[in-house]
Amino acid sequence: MKKELLKGFTMLVLVAVLAFSTAIASGQSANANKVIANIPFEFNVGYKTMPAGEYTVETVVTAGDALLIKSADSTLCVLRLSEATSRIKDKKQARLVFHRYGDRYFLAEVWNGVDNIGRQLLKSEDERAVEREFAIASAEREASHATYQRIEIAAVFR
Repeated sequence: MKKELLKGFTMLVLVAVLAFSTAIASGQSANANKVIANIPFEFNVGYKTMPAGEYTVETVVTAGDALLIKSADSTLCVLRLSEATSRIKDKKQARLVFHRYGDRYFLAEVWNGVDNIGRQLLKSEDERAVEREFAIASAEREASHATYQRIEIAAVFR
């Protein structure tokens, strides 16, 4: 009888601890700080094309440091894996960084302007294919006519 009572009490404590830790984790993601930016061009995140407009980007720690990118009206959402990257230049403002190949834009980095560490999105197969095509086309032209650019869009950290 004592063993059953002890086993029941142990299970109760375990369930309470699990519920408490889940509540803390969900509370942290709900209160996560966001980077908000108005993007003036159509861009790609992974395999999804997003129209120009206002977007919020937040880190989802419980999803393996993924980034959640969603439109202001929340009709478009993308979850994309990212990895930490350190600042090369001494820029401290919040911003989104895009890779531009011709007229195609790919979200590449997110900086909140507070930390020295930003988030770098993993390149999709689509971006790698465009990058390969661009490299071949650039090799056939003069380097001065290449159209790859690194584009930075100012953002607000909240």
